[in-house]
Amino acid sequence: MDKKTSKYLDLLNKNEEILLNFLRAKFPIFHNSNFFFRDLQYGIKNFLEKKDIFVSYKQADELAIEIAKHFENKQIFTKINDKAWTVKYPEFATTEPGDPF
Repeated sequence: MDKKTSKYLDLLNKNEEILLNFLRAKFPIFHNSNFFFRDLQYGIKNFLEKKDIFVSYKQADELAIEIAKHFENKQIFTKINDKAWTVKYPEFATTEPGDPF
């Protein structure tokens, strides 16, 4: 990982709660739901673009891998396979069954 990408990773780690809420606004992410690698990758790319930081597809891929590991270590993500996780984030629990929208 190059120096610039490491800097972006630090930014994402420092703003993990904001990132999670951003992902939740863009994708259907709830407590005990599945979340997929491509959603994470494009979510990170869009999150950074909102901050006027434009990353390449390759950089977004590297950042998604590292953020996924970070969320796994914090037990926010439980790995299903290399491309999917179960979200274990009680703050994202729905209060009523059915469509949350």
